[in-house]
Amino acid sequence: MNECELVVFVSTIACSLAKCLSEDELAILAAVFSQLGDTIETILTHREINEKCEGK
Repeated sequence: MNECELVVFVSTIACSLAKCLSEDELAILAAVFSQLGDTIETILTHREINEKCEGK
């Protein structure tokens, strides 16, 4: 899947969810996915730093 296909896929999921969830449910889901993304970024950054330190 290329970048544009990924963007369309994610947008399609968001629109589908928006049709069947309440605003409160969407707000919670958005917060959960934001936290998930931030946590994954923290894990990746930690791994990169550890790899650099081990390479010294």
